[in-house]
Amino acid sequence: MRGPLKGIRMARSRRDFLRSLGAAVGAAVHWPLGDVAASAEPTQARRGDGFIHLDSNENVYGPTAKVAAAISSATGLVNRYPFLKYDELTERIAAFHRVSPEQVLFACGSTEILRVAACAFLGSGRQLIQASPTFEDAGEYARSLGAEVVALPLGRTYGHDLGAMQAHAGASTGMIYICNPNNPTASVTPRQEIETFLTRLPATVRVVIDEAYHDYATKSAMYSSFIDRPVDDERVIVTRTFSKVYGLAGLRLGYSVAAPKVIAAMRKFVTKSSLNAIVAEVVGAALSDTDGIREFVRRNKDDRQEFFNAAGVRMLMPIDSHTNFVMMNIQHPAGPVIEHFKMHKILIGRHFPPMDNYIRVSLGTTDDMTAFWQAWDMIPWSKKFMHH
Repeated sequence: MRGPLKGIRMARSRRDFLRSLGAAVGAAVHWPLGDVAASAEPTQARRGDGFIHLDSNENVYGPTAKVAAAISSATGLVNRYPFLKYDELTERIAAFHRVSPEQVLFACGSTEILRVAACAFLGSGRQLIQASPTFEDAGEYARSLGAEVVALPLGRTYGHDLGAMQAHAGASTGMIYICNPNNPTASVTPRQEIETFLTRLPATVRVVIDEAYHDYATKSAMYSSFIDRPVDDERVIVTRTFSKVYGLAGLRLGYSVAAPKVIAAMRKFVTKSSLNAIVAEVVGAALSDTDGIREFVRRNKDDRQEFFNAAGVRMLMPIDSHTNFVMMNIQHPAGPVIEHFKMHKILIGRHFPPMDNYIRVSLGTTDDMTAFWQAWDMIPWSKKFMHH
């Protein structure tokens, strides 16, 4: 990366680190050190801005008590660079997934992984293919590098239209981005369809499969991870993050698993010295706390069902969710509804064209969701909606 764009990214990295440090200290002070089930439920006051945040798909319960304790212990190390932790962190992630360290690249969030993949495999005269709507960062990085972005509508069941993607793939296609489960729709694209799709692509295309919400998706014939069940295809790059189920969004750590030669090509573009000193110390605790993560997944499943129950009472039909957020058709323009919630001190997801009549809602605590539905019921046409 060259010129002004590099400067912007470096500035963002510094700001991200400072925000991460503040988040880590806050977590160390506020989160309890008891068992997961007894952990406090964060409230809007804890965010400091007076809003209930249902807008960023964060784990409202996290981190686990064990990870919170590790964060607390790690705060005494923030005056030191974590250079010696780089290899250890890579090896921990590799061991967790039973792959070699040469197959792992970590970065300042999985969004940076998308940036380095774009730098490695895109540029002027190259093409990125993705869905619309989907997580935007891959497309933004591609455009910043002068690449063409082809955004194709989702299919009937809100999965990626792989047939359309295949039809657009050609000699100039450098990368295809598949967010699975997809953000913002919370939907999955069937595993077998992706496997078949891979066999039909030009040999030069890299396929990034973003599994940020993997832990929330029920494993089945329809869905399974491309890390847990890899395919024999060196073009596949899988990304994961500690920002969702692990509850570490403020500490900024994500990673990719791919073939060694692909990782080597991407490594050239990763931001140097981007590892957060606190997250370097707590990754081991996060990966090993399987009971805590299992509890978060259970809670999320219950919260999701409660949301669907409340929506059903109001004759709303959300898209089937495989994540910690829900998207639903409100049959009215999303913009005014988003502003309505904001007036009631609740932030929900932004407008996602072309799904102009849909809103995305992150799952929060019981009190958060009670406030959400109270605000929904204040919308003048919400009662009439029940009779549509």
